[in-house]
Order: sequence, then structure tokens, then C-alpha cells
Amino acid sequence: MKFSVQDITRNIWLTIVTVTILILALFSVNMLMVVRVISQNAIDAVKQKIDISLYLKTDASDAAIANLRTQITGMDLVKQVSFVSKNDALTSFREKNRNNADVLNALRELGQNPLSPSLVILPKNADDAPQLIAQLQNIDSDIIDSRDFTDNTLLLTKINGITGKINEVGLFLIFIFIFTSMLVAYNSIKVAIYTHRREIEIMRLVGAPNSFIFMPFLMSAVIYALFSILVITTVFFPFLSLLQPYMDVFFTGYNVNIMDYFTSNWLLIFGSQFLAVAFISVMSSWLAIRRYARV
Repeated sequence: MKFSVQDITRNIWLTIVTVTILILALFSVNMLMVVRVISQNAIDAVKQKIDISLYLKTDASDAAIANLRTQITGMDLVKQVSFVSKNDALTSFREKNRNNADVLNALRELGQNPLSPSLVILPKNADDAPQLIAQLQNIDSDIIDSRDFTDNTLLLTKINGITGKINEVGLFLIFIFIFTSMLVAYNSIKVAIYTHRREIEIMRLVGAPNSFIFMPFLMSAVIYALFSILVITTVFFPFLSLLQPYMDVFFTGYNVNIMDYFTSNWLLIFGSQFLAVAFISVMSSWLAIRRYARV
């Protein structure tokens, strides 16, 4: 520990450069985590609002609608079934198109309600929607007018595609940051070994064991990781406090609170990052020692 701290203070500019690069890598990783949490929350919010509409014939009796609703409610994948009458559908349609004068004028000229009653089905899990759609396709009922679920299928496909792309990009960037961290630690220890090459030669001549020679360099790698984690923890929370108000405005109506997420999981997030950076730094340092410390 003593020799490691001495080496860090004597090569202060090398230490600053190493820690700075590690901080930038950690900041990028945490920003990637912020983007992933935001996207996952947004996707979950969209999934919670996914419903499946089963359109009924306009002359369907109340008893037949009630029987069909009871049948669908009994399905294992169904969370809730709501009945939307023609009048309710028309009111909702007008509200959605209140700023579209052409649509409202066409509706007035039509002189009647062109919409059909429907059953709005909410799945227990949005991921099970394809299976639920398949079950709804097999229902035998004369009052069902339309079973077109194309929009739901396309929406689920797009959501799953977005999730997959986010995961792929995230893994790619993480590998880049790991590679960068390894290069930084490797070259830092390489420079430190070059600086102490005469001391290493003297220690070998007087019979010092390898552990005594190598351990200060490995300990320096751990200290670099510790410094970088302490700095990123100190900097990142104020950054999140500045970011959160903009998130609240942008995601109005959705529960996307990045500050709460990092506050609740800070030990797991930054603890795992410290272990990862320390492991990468130590392994890179060990490789540099094996190659350059053979005096």
C-alpha cells in the first residue's frame, strides 16, 4: 500500500489521466444505463396501454354481448374486458379528432353513428398478446363483426424490435468501454514499470519475491478504480438531479424517475461497477507486469 501510494503521488499526471479516462468510461456506461432505464420504462408504459378490440355487430343483443364478455373474461391471459357502446365509441372518436376539422365535418355530413360497439380486452401481460390474439381468433360467436388484429401485432413487433436494438447497442458499447479501460490500465502500469525499472532490478538482485515487486502495481490498479468510482458517484447524482426535471416534462403522465432508480440501487450499481473496473484494471496490470517487469 505504501509503495503503491508513493507511486501514484510521484506520477500524479499519469494518475490524473488514467482516472479521468476511467471516469469518462464510467460516465458513458451510466448514461447508457439511464437511456436503457428510460427506454424500458417507456416501453413498459406503452405495453400497459396495449389493448385488443373485438368489434361487434350493431344489432347484437345485450344478453349475447354479456355472454361473450363472460367467456373472454374467463381466459387465463385476460386481465380485464370492457364494453364500449356505439355512443361511447363516437364520443371517444370525436375527442381524438377534435383538432381535425375534415374528419368532424365528414362525420356531421354522414348524419349517423358509423362506429360499432366493441369489447376492449386488456391482457395480463403484453408479451402474451400474440397468444391471446390466437385464442380470440378461435372464438365462435355470431355477434363478432371484425377480428382484425393487424395493428396490435405490428405494434408488438415494433416494441420487441426496439428492445432488441437497445440491448444490442448497449452490449456493443459496453465491450468498447471494457476494451478502453483495459488499454488505459495496461499502459498506465507499463509506464509505471518503466519508471521503476532500476528499482525492480535492484529488488531482484537483493532477492525480493515477486509478490513484493508486483503487488504495488496491482494495488495501484485497484486504487485507480476506487478513485474513478468515488468521483463518478460524486458527479453523477448532481447530474441526475439536473436531468430529472426535463424527464418529468418530456414523459408527462409516465412514471420515469431516474433519480429514484439510481438512489434505490446505488450500492448495487456503483458497487458492481467498482468490482468490474477493479477486475479489468488488475487483469490488465497483471498482463503488463508479466510482459514488462521481467528485469
